[in-house]
Amino acid sequence: MRNPTKSAFLLIDMEYGFLSPNSIHYIKGAMATIPACEKAIQIARRKQIPIFFIKRHYRADGSDVECTRYESWVKGGRSMCPGSWGAQEPEGLLPQPGDYTLIKPRYSAFFQTELDLILRRLGVRTVILAGTTTPNCIRTTCYDANALDYNVVVLSECTSSQTEQIQQANLFDMAQIGALIWTLDDLERYEPGTVPDLAAAIRSDLLFERENDV
Repeated sequence: MRNPTKSAFLLIDMEYGFLSPNSIHYIKGAMATIPACEKAIQIARRKQIPIFFIKRHYRADGSDVECTRYESWVKGGRSMCPGSWGAQEPEGLLPQPGDYTLIKPRYSAFFQTELDLILRRLGVRTVILAGTTTPNCIRTTCYDANALDYNVVVLSECTSSQTEQIQQANLFDMAQIGALIWTLDDLERYEPGTVPDLAAAIRSDLLFERENDV
């Protein structure tokens, strides 16, 4: 895969445990974003952008469930275990051969996963975020990506929150730290050079200064 934009598309937590109103972890706005997420994946494939399906699974004994979620997880029937209904994704969001699937133990897709290692091996400079939920998994992944010097794009139509107010507030906050908030139309127009590589520009400046100090 050539991947001319040096990007990766990350679809986060689009599983029935977060999509279905029958689940205790239901995100109200998530189900409505499925068509947009499907379209975004199609666009990414056309642009030769590698696709990462980032999923949340829990052990059946609950030993890896967040402390703050454990009580609701037990009351909700101990969902999101591997092979369970809650851990499955809709038909249109299934990985295809050549895609990457990573299981994350916490909100951020980077926390204790091999994501950063694989992205660097693939030469990725920009991560494109989609999925749910915007104030938790999308936002923490965005901030971790920023801390690791990746350029960040968040697809507004492909992310979701419990309310529109929460959605817009978190998109605003991510924009304030430098994330690009894009629509699907923006993704359609995405070409090499569209997203400035800020870390590369800084490295260039530092090397220039050092060379001129010699």
